[in-house]
Amino acid sequence: MAVTGEVPLPDATPDERELLLGWLSWLREAVLRKIDGLDDVEARWTPDGKLISLLGIVNHVTHVEWRWIDGAMRGEDTERLDAEFRPGAELTVASAVAAYRVRALATDAYVRATPLAQPTRNDDGTDLRFVLLHLINETARHAGHADATRELLDGVTGE
Repeated sequence: MAVTGEVPLPDATPDERELLLGWLSWLREAVLRKIDGLDDVEARWTPDGKLISLLGIVNHVTHVEWRWIDGAMRGEDTERLDAEFRPGAELTVASAVAAYRVRALATDAYVRATPLAQPTRNDDGTDLRFVLLHLINETARHAGHADATRELLDGVTGE
């Protein structure tokens, strides 16, 4: 296991599926490390009311996985709502983190049970491999966003 800072990188493996899931898992944890230790008020903070709060980031990446796995792959009805970026008072740090962890387990189970070449239901030539790479990209982008928001909030930096 390679190490960067204090957080180990995913293990290198010739198994493409596990390599992709390993990076997705590592990035999920990067997002969750940024909301760790915050109360609900702190987790809703944004610099000058801009960007997405840490709570909004966790909620958004949870919904992204749901839309791509349950929607694009399984063909269920899903939609993107602006409210996922600015969740209501009913969403707490604890419930958002729990929902993200449950979603991650569901995503990982689906990926492990489905061929990477399985086409999406979008009829656009994409497949599960494309979806996984998209989830990695989306989660990485928001992990960076979470880094910046947390540093502006209270000065906490690092992985």
